[in-house]
Amino acid sequence: MILLFYLLAIVLANVITAAFMPLQLGMFLIPYGTWLIGATFVLRDMMQKKYGRKVAYKAIFVALVLSAITSKLLGDTLAITFASAVSFLISESADTEIYTRFKVTFLKRVFTSGLVSSFLDSAIFIVLGLSPLISGFLPWEAVPNAIGGQFIVKTLMQVLGVLVLYIFKSHWEVRTHEGKTD
Repeated sequence: MILLFYLLAIVLANVITAAFMPLQLGMFLIPYGTWLIGATFVLRDMMQKKYGRKVAYKAIFVALVLSAITSKLLGDTLAITFASAVSFLISESADTEIYTRFKVTFLKRVFTSGLVSSFLDSAIFIVLGLSPLISGFLPWEAVPNAIGGQFIVKTLMQVLGVLVLYIFKSHWEVRTHEGKTD
């Protein structure tokens, strides 16, 4: 079920981002799909906890393909599709590896890996997909605020996700795929 939610969140984030103009919140520019992207890092960690790193990477690959297909079907430019794929692959891989290597509690791994991954996802996507570097949708002056807006929203979603996991902590203190408990 977690795998399905993860894949659905990725596809829905693309659809929502394509369907609505970004939210201008003060100096920040935030696509509405960003809210779901923040949740995907938590879902990916939950999936890895339950099924293991190997399955997490398979899910990342499936999500990458679904995301690219969705972007193409929604009429995204090649630059946007490319930036999305690169940022997704790097950020999700970073999330997986940080989660794997940190030997702290489950909730701390979820938050730490998500924090780093959110920044990578935001920065890479905006620089490759929206800045003057390739497409020119945003001027260089707007890039830091666009990155900041996305990073803040993704971080808020992860804080919310970690709080929910904390509230239902006993449910997640089950044996992991490796036979250990967190």
